[in-house]
Order: sequence, then C-alpha cells, then structure tokens
Amino acid sequence: MNSIQSDALEPTRSELKDLSGAQKLARLVPVYGLVILTVFLILLFSVLLPNTFPTVLNLRSIISDKAIILILSLGVMIPMSAGRIDLTVGYGIVLWHILAISLQTMYGFSWPVAVITVLLLGAFMGMLNGLLVEVAKIDSFIATLGTGTILYALALWHSGGRQIVGALPDNFYALNTTMVFGLPITGYYVIGIAFIMWFVYEYLPIGRYLYAIGASPKAAALNGIPVRKYVMGSFIASGLFTALAGVLLAAKLRIGQASVGLEYLLPALVGAFLGSTTIKPGRVNVWGTMIGIVILAVGISGIQQFGGSFWVEPMFNGVTLLIAIGIAGYAQRRKGATRK
Repeated sequence: MNSIQSDALEPTRSELKDLSGAQKLARLVPVYGLVILTVFLILLFSVLLPNTFPTVLNLRSIISDKAIILILSLGVMIPMSAGRIDLTVGYGIVLWHILAISLQTMYGFSWPVAVITVLLLGAFMGMLNGLLVEVAKIDSFIATLGTGTILYALALWHSGGRQIVGALPDNFYALNTTMVFGLPITGYYVIGIAFIMWFVYEYLPIGRYLYAIGASPKAAALNGIPVRKYVMGSFIASGLFTALAGVLLAAKLRIGQASVGLEYLLPALVGAFLGSTTIKPGRVNVWGTMIGIVILAVGISGIQQFGGSFWVEPMFNGVTLLIAIGIAGYAQRRKGATRK
C-alpha cells in the first residue's frame, strides 16, 4: 500500500511555447507561487522590522535553528518521492543525539568513532524500516510510526529520563558551532546536501526510478525497475540523514535529553509537503523542500519579532501542513482531470 502518490505538474517548454505572455504567467504562477510568497514575506518583514529582520544576526539565527530541520526534511523527501513516508525522523533524532553524546561520555568512544557509529545505526534503522515496508508489506505510515515509537522508548530507557551531560571535545562542538564567512557551517552542510540530491534526482537514473516508483510501483516494476531495492535504499538514506541531524543536534545542545527532538517531526514533514507544491508541483523535490522550510523560517521569525507567543510556531507549522496537503491534493486531482 502506498502512503503518497507522486506525479509532476510543472509545464513543459513545448506546452509554454504557444502560449501568450499572460497565459504563460498564469501557468507559471501556481508553479512558483510559494517562491514568490517567500520573497514577498522577506521584503514585507524587512520593511516592517528594519532594525531586526534584515540583519546578519537574524540570518545566523534562522540558519542555526532550521538547518537541522532542513536535513530531516530532505531526508524524509527521499522515501516520499518513492510513494512512502518515514515518520522515524522525528523519533530517531531523539535517540541518535543522545547516543552521540553518551557514547563519548559513558563508553569512552572518540568523537569520530561515536559519529560513525551513530550514522551506521541510523542507516541500519532505515534498512529495518525498508524491510518492514517492502518485505513484511506493512504500510509505511504504520511501520515507521511503530519503529519510531520504539526508538523513542529506547531513548527514554537509555537516558533514564535524565539529561546526559559531560565534557566533549571541541572538535565535536565545531561540527555545529563553526562559522564560515560569518554564517553557521550547518548552512553549508545543507547547501552541499541539496546540490548533491538535486544532481541525483535530475541527472541520474536513480532519481527517475524513485519518481517512477512513487507514481506507480506496478508500472515501474513492469519496466524493469527493482522497486524493492530502491525503496529500501530510500529508507536507508532517510535513516542516515536522521542520524546526521542527531549528531548535529548533539553538537549544538551539548547535552542529551529525551524531551528534545520530537518537535522536529512536524516541520520536517511540512517542508517536504510544501516542497511538493512548488518548483515541480505534484511531486516532492529538493528546491521545493528548501523553499518550504525557508518560508516557515521567515514566517515564524517575522511573527515572533512582532511579539508572537511561544505557541505561534507549532500553530504556524500545523496550519501550514494542512494547507500544503490541501494544495497537494488539489494538484493531484487537477492532474487527474487533465488526463481524462
């Protein structure tokens, strides 16, 4: 059973060739509407909050706060492009950031070995998710919700519900705290990952295979695509990204606690769903996901600088998720109508 359907709605060059200027604009606005809205919000908040919003300090804050969410969102879009969903990103990050610290403070691992161990465990968890979905044939929503809950329980058991603290090497902290050209290094991680993923999805067969599987697994299999192999690979990649986010979160917080991490699940999903409504409407894509998280970051930052309360961010994320799912559903129905 597929949790998500995937199909592209962006206009082709041949489709735009015979349209007038006004018709082209009408066709392109729905495709790049979220990008336009993002630029509009940046300009609006810059005018209304000239002393706080358009500043390097605010940019650093946004990058520092949202880079980890962006990594999770890019991770979750990989199985999503194959028509599956991975909910363990919000639970796995809890366990992985705790382990990244406890392996060093409690078991004497060097920081590189601790990081590699966490990354391997994340990939292994992704493989288990893939086995449950593709071999056991459990719906991806149910399977990953179950394994995610188990990961969260393990985090509670391992930490005993207490904070895990201890002196960690400066090189480990530097994974998150280093500044490059005045901006947090985590922003450069995100840009590097995004360009690699964009290249894979646009120019390598694996990207086309994942989209084909997301559109129709049966049709993909009939065309010789090894569906099981690529779906399992997508879950492994998602697990690896989750573990990486956990490592960066540990380097940022410098303590491990089971109460931190679950709040990343909703914005990560929102970013991926929003990404399916822009750039390439109807299917998740790298730059759309980036724009999805950016508009969340800009909107929340602007609202909070206007004096918004602590509940504004989860409210904003929840409302935006519903809107994104609604737009994605409308796009799919529109695509289906045009095919008839």
